[in-house]
Order: sequence, then structure tokens, then C-alpha cells
Amino acid sequence: MADELRRRIRSGALRPGQRMPTQAKLADEFGVERGAVRQALRILQSEHLLTNVSKGAPATVAPDLGKAPAGPGAPPQSTMVALAPRIAAAFAAPHVEIDALCLTSVSLTLALGEPLRQIHAGQLKPAKVDVRVLLPSRDIPLAFPAPVDDSADGADEQLRRHWLARRNAQGQVLQHNLLALRATHGIDVRVSFRALPFTPPVKLYVLNNAEVLFSYYTLTRREVEIDDQYLETYDADGTRSPLFAFERGAGCQDTAFVEQSHLSFNALWETISSDLSLT
Repeated sequence: MADELRRRIRSGALRPGQRMPTQAKLADEFGVERGAVRQALRILQSEHLLTNVSKGAPATVAPDLGKAPAGPGAPPQSTMVALAPRIAAAFAAPHVEIDALCLTSVSLTLALGEPLRQIHAGQLKPAKVDVRVLLPSRDIPLAFPAPVDDSADGADEQLRRHWLARRNAQGQVLQHNLLALRATHGIDVRVSFRALPFTPPVKLYVLNNAEVLFSYYTLTRREVEIDDQYLETYDADGTRSPLFAFERGAGCQDTAFVEQSHLSFNALWETISSDLSLT
């Protein structure tokens, strides 16, 4: 529920300052108890996407979604708070270049909703967009997600299939939404994916070779539902991982980090990565 409401906020379906539906209406829509609704709303409040979350009046979409700070001195913020406004700012350039190294591209797909909304609203019009994404290969044993009980029959394979379906689905949505800009707005768009021979312990976004957003995947014990069964796993919620921002020109260390991140991404892309299919 939190993921879907977050998507609606980031896509502009729920606008800054707008009141959310009542908890009763959300419970009916998602078919859950009100306790689950309150938990989802509190998650979004912790990410600074909602205000006034209580048992009484409906919550309100935060009025300052586009003001996430970045650069030197800015505190780290969760991925879904920090990423969308920085991606939108990157789309103000005539030639947008986004490189991403991640586990599934869920965060990137969600974050692209804001600049896509602004393009469709006529607020942004880049001439060219190049997006490159590095994801783990389907042919490797994943370090995570991993079953807590690795002796359970078929648990590893269940998790791998579950992750792969999510990786492919998110990648297809990302690709479709960006390539559609060719037909709707005449923007020159290229979207490319490559497969890594390892599970990345961090995620990295290089924006226009001018800014880097960096985050650690922190593993926790989580229960997931697969094929109507619940499985205890060690996994990371990438959408809530804190992002650290570095900007070219914001100091020697920031500039060096941006340059080295770009070089490292290019090296992975051009050497040990391989063709990736989203099917």
C-alpha cells in the first residue's frame, strides 16, 4: 500500500497540499484493516511525503516535495524522498544522462514519474535522454534476497524467480515510459540495460555526470509472500535506503567522488557486464 500511494504522490496523481482519502476509503480500496492503512501512512510520513497523519482527519500530501536538499551539508534522506526531485532537476538539461546501478530499478522507475509528469505538462522538454541501468544477471546465485532457512526445499529458487519477475517488470515499465516520449514529444530517447555477474551491495545514480546519489543496501529480516506462501528472508528495502548526495564543483571530495563514480560505472558497463533480457 505504501508503495502504491508513494507512486501516486510522485506521479502527481496526489498533489502537494492535497488531502488524502480517508483511512476508511483506503481500507476499502486495498481490502485491508485500518491498522495496515495507518502503518502505510506512517511510513510515508517518515519519508516526509505526508503530514498530519493521525487517527482523525485525513493526512495531507507534503507541500514541499520538490525541495529535497542535496549537495554538501545536506543530510541523507530516504531514496523515495531524495531521488525524484533530483531526477526531475536532471531532466532540465537539454541532454539528460542517467546511469543507475541497482538491484531491481524499482526506485528509479518510481522516481521517473515526476519528470515524466512535468514533460507531459509542458514544464520540461529535453532534446535527448540516455538512460543506462546495471542490474544483477539472472544466471547468478543472488547474495540477497536470501532465505533465512537455507535448508528449506526450493526456497532459493522461489526467491530468485520472485526477484527476477520484479526486476523484469520494473525494467519493462521504465523502458516503456521513457521510450513513449519519442512518440508523444519527439524526444530522442535511448534506454539500455546490462547484466552484472554479482549482487551489488550498494546502489548508485550518476546524473548528467554532475551529481551522484549513493546508498547502501542494508539487510533486514523480512517476510515475503510467494505463491500464497510466506517465506522468511534476508533482504533490503531499497526505496527506504538513505541516499547520500555528491555534486561536482561542491568541493574536492565531492568532485572526485562524482568523477570516480562515473569512471567506475563506465568500467563495469564496458568490461564484465553482459547482455540483459527483460523477459
